[in-house]
Amino acid sequence: MPETAAASSPDWAGVQLHVVTGKGGTGKSTVAAALALALASSGKNVLLCEVEGRQGIARMFDVDPLPYEERQIAKGLPATPGAAAPDGSPRGPAGTVFALHIDAESALLDYLAMYYKLGRAGRALDRFGVIEFATTIAPGVRDVLLTGKVFEAAKAGRRGKGVRQYDAVVLDAPPTGRITQFLNVSDELAGLAKVGPIKSQSDTMMTLFRSERTAVHLVTVLEEMPVQETADGIAELRATRLPVGGVVVNLARPHELDADDLAEVADGATEVEGLASDLAAAGLDGSPDELVDVADHLLRQGRDHAERLALETTQRALVDEFEVPTYELPRLAGGVDLGGLYELAAQLRRQGMA
Repeated sequence: MPETAAASSPDWAGVQLHVVTGKGGTGKSTVAAALALALASSGKNVLLCEVEGRQGIARMFDVDPLPYEERQIAKGLPATPGAAAPDGSPRGPAGTVFALHIDAESALLDYLAMYYKLGRAGRALDRFGVIEFATTIAPGVRDVLLTGKVFEAAKAGRRGKGVRQYDAVVLDAPPTGRITQFLNVSDELAGLAKVGPIKSQSDTMMTLFRSERTAVHLVTVLEEMPVQETADGIAELRATRLPVGGVVVNLARPHELDADDLAEVADGATEVEGLASDLAAAGLDGSPDELVDVADHLLRQGRDHAERLALETTQRALVDEFEVPTYELPRLAGGVDLGGLYELAAQLRRQGMA
């Protein structure tokens, strides 16, 4: 992974709603969680939302499954004593990450209570399966309900007992192939609701989603299909006037060999017998045949590594052509646990994403 200097100021200082999307398998949920921690480490109180029903946030942060309410799950990393913020001002205390698991059925009950005063009656509808039926036959309505809850969380001046104000909201959103449809709720509802509260709500939400207070970040890995899907996603977002944020290149492989050794391995210039002799000279135990087997295995791994890095270099050049801010996160050798999330959050901060 290339070295990146600390940014002088965050790239998205004016953004309140960070939408994180990506092709399945690229680690978009991990990046969303790391971004939330990075923002909290900058002193912000952050709400991390998920809408896909997988309870991924609970697993990543090693907490109990999340209910349909905002719960504190983590604190940002405290600043080093005496350290200054990027603009030179003193750093305040670390912020807090709250989480919210949003499901369409609970969101619809909220909606019925808010706009139609259907408290107990709404819960009765739920028991009869009416809510599941409504959200299944009208996917556009389902998306409005899910994004509506996120909109309420991001809205300035929220009122009510125990209602928190958030400096930033991070949404672990649906995959890239569905993100434009998911966020473009006003158009999705055009054939379903011409007037009424739900149409009014969707139009109001679009004023936020299309504003400078929102950024849609796309996560990719350096492989052909994810990079192409990212390019398509950027084009679709721009076509519908939704604000494209940055691209996060995730799971980048470290360079295990220097440039000269890498070229030699890729070209097949290193011979098995010679490497076996070098291993013996370095004090590795084993018979000559065993050292040859080890050398052969290492060379095959080296060639695979060289081929993979060549592919990543090609795909990284394509990502550079997107002409949006780009960030890069490494593949963590031990996988991603809570400590790994903090490590990735620190990387995002150093690169200026938060």
